[in-house]
Amino acid sequence: MNGIIGKKIGMTSVFAEDGRNVACTVVEAGPCVVTQKKTEDTDGYYSLQLGFGEKKAKNSSNALIGHFDKANTAPKRKVVEFRDFEIDKGIGDVVTVDEVFAEGDVVHAVGTSKGKGFQGVVKRYNFKGVNDATHGQHNRQRAPGSIGAASYPAKVFKGMRMAGRTGGDRVKIKNLQIVKILPEQNLVLVKGAIPGHKGSYVILEKK
Repeated sequence: MNGIIGKKIGMTSVFAEDGRNVACTVVEAGPCVVTQKKTEDTDGYYSLQLGFGEKKAKNSSNALIGHFDKANTAPKRKVVEFRDFEIDKGIGDVVTVDEVFAEGDVVHAVGTSKGKGFQGVVKRYNFKGVNDATHGQHNRQRAPGSIGAASYPAKVFKGMRMAGRTGGDRVKIKNLQIVKILPEQNLVLVKGAIPGHKGSYVILEKK
């Protein structure tokens, strides 16, 4: 599967050929360095490990520094392995966005959603609360209500929708279209929204 590592820059909009204004996410995709190559003979399958984003050597372990030295590159902040990569590259080679994608391709975007901390059920699961405030309800508008437990089963079932930490999860958005590629700036415009905050790392996988 072809793919590339990138960084979410923000959002913009472009006009399509039919005049519609299309919202797009701007991603700085690559250039990525091949830091490891796995083959059928050595590992039982074929894949390329790509690295993206500079990292100070003093913040890297000696094992990682030695790993990146084999590719003659500085330590990378984000490393991702792509199985069955269709482009033949060697260790230390650079992968650019225009080599992997073309305008009109359909991709899957993987990122970490924004962390929102500890939230109640209204924000976390879109509960509507008790709206009939005129019938003796004065402080129940955002309450979860009954959770169904009594003397039997005398416990709360796993998976019950209750308050808790929200966001900060790995999210994969499928079937997004690449609207435009700017190879000189290593930028790609993806139709729609991609999970994560500005500056977060994202993975674009070709469908």
